[in-house]
Amino acid sequence: MLLIRRFEEKAGQMYGMGLIGGFCHLYIGQEAVVVGMQAALQPQDSVITTYRDHGHMLACGMDPKGVMAELTGREGGYSRGKGGSMHMFSKEKNFYGGHGIVGANVPLGTGIAFSHKYQGDNGICLDYFGDGAVNQGQVYESFNMAALWDLPIIYVIENNRYGMGTSVERASAEPDLFKRGCGYGIPGAQVDGMDVMQVFDDGCRAVDHVRSGKGPFILEMQTYRYRGHSMSDPAKYRTKDEVQKMRTEKDPIETLRDVLLAQKVADEDSLKAIDRDVRERVNAAADFAQESPEPDPTELYTDVLIEA
Repeated sequence: MLLIRRFEEKAGQMYGMGLIGGFCHLYIGQEAVVVGMQAALQPQDSVITTYRDHGHMLACGMDPKGVMAELTGREGGYSRGKGGSMHMFSKEKNFYGGHGIVGANVPLGTGIAFSHKYQGDNGICLDYFGDGAVNQGQVYESFNMAALWDLPIIYVIENNRYGMGTSVERASAEPDLFKRGCGYGIPGAQVDGMDVMQVFDDGCRAVDHVRSGKGPFILEMQTYRYRGHSMSDPAKYRTKDEVQKMRTEKDPIETLRDVLLAQKVADEDSLKAIDRDVRERVNAAADFAQESPEPDPTELYTDVLIEA
């Protein structure tokens, strides 16, 4: 979680310096969701998500250097500098991309789950999307198909309360988003997405359900993003007091830190050492990105078509 937090802080700085172009959606505040869920997976499992994807990549074990190089559009990036913030992939880590079209990754993830079932590899797919995407039509077509075929997929709704800039209460007739699968017989649960241990516990139960062949499951993670929807969003639709209250009372990293100290699993010195190590890794990633060359113009014609 600390790696994701520091990485995103650095990405925000580099965006402000003009080193990252286009759109950039930071994951600060939501770290417990992806870290807790990733801890519940096995190596054969797959992950797919939306455009707020840097945290998912790092949780999957992708190299921060390659992620940062992609953010800056450099040759050393995971998509050779052509995908930017929203579109990078790692077949090695079974990470099937962030996707810029709202809700479009849900049918894609459903297809990945079908592949797992077809190949009989005992793998499952984690398909992340937000409270804004949950109102898209293709989401429910995917739910129906996944339920019909008992596909091994967990739909993880990262409910950070505001979609793009509209509160869930104003956008959703049923604000309890985990209930959205009821019409298809898909069970669901609502989880405190700011508590990494709670995410892990509930995630393990959902993983066991899906891997045992019982079909899809929906997890609604109640979480919160501290920054705007993207770097261009001033987030005037909520108060500073609300954001500060979440930071003070529910921050996932500080909450876990307090638990580790109280249970004497770690002390202040060891936690400071972790932070130093993380900062060094993130600074090294930023240096690598800035030193990596831009893609050759011929890259415009690669990875476009494949002979079938």
